[in-house]
Amino acid sequence: MGAPVEPSVELPGPALLFCPGDRPDRYDKAAGRADAVILDLEDSVAPEDKERARAEVVGALGRLDPARTVVRVNAPGTEWWDGDVAAVAAAGVRLVMLPKAQSPEDVAALAPAGVIALCETAAGVLAAPQIAAAPSCLALSWGGEDLMADLGGASSRGADGAYRDVVRHARSAVLLAAAAHRRPAVDTVHLDIGDLDGLAAASVDAAESGFAAKMCIHPDHAAVIRSSFAPAPADAAWARGVLAAARDEPSGVFRYEGRMIDAPVLAQAESIVRRACG
Repeated sequence: MGAPVEPSVELPGPALLFCPGDRPDRYDKAAGRADAVILDLEDSVAPEDKERARAEVVGALGRLDPARTVVRVNAPGTEWWDGDVAAVAAAGVRLVMLPKAQSPEDVAALAPAGVIALCETAAGVLAAPQIAAAPSCLALSWGGEDLMADLGGASSRGADGAYRDVVRHARSAVLLAAAAHRRPAVDTVHLDIGDLDGLAAASVDAAESGFAAKMCIHPDHAAVIRSSFAPAPADAAWARGVLAAARDEPSGVFRYEGRMIDAPVLAQAESIVRRACG
């Protein structure tokens, strides 16, 4: 697909909604409900339907907004990888999601598309810094269920519903690798479709931890993610007040509403305002 280049595209927003590639009747609805639709050729498509799904996706690309359409290809090493790579290249897809990314070479194979690399195996998590450094890497993400499958585990969550330590470690490692290379990080999906409160809590945590977006598997999840990624009005007002006060302060450290404000706190306030404006 050509030499790797810095991607010229950006993440379109915080809510990225998966849609099975073999369900073209759902493409437009999914695109209308979320900031971006992820047309999936991987996990949601049965092996016998892979070729048809690829053809359906390629055929629909002309009517979908290329800046808000992501194609998740099948993983490197599978029998569908070469065909998927050729298809997205021929169609000029601008945003590609790479499952089970394990090396910069996996990302480079999809250039010049901007690649959202899923670090969802042990090798992928350990290689996250190198993957993030690949020129055509647009963002990093992760996946707890695929990671546990790779580890030979039983479930990503314990009996209390919380992520297991190794899963929390992987999530943090991917977030840190993305930030170190100035790439946005995308949080994984919330699998309990009806648990909107849990989704909201997970989304708030993702946003406040530094994730730029979150993937989802149901149209009803998109609005929850959008709302959760926007800061609370009181927090946005505080952040704007801090930034306004900073403009009138000659020193690098000052007091605002009883709290010491310095460079790291100013950076956090700027992040809150960006989220409020997004």
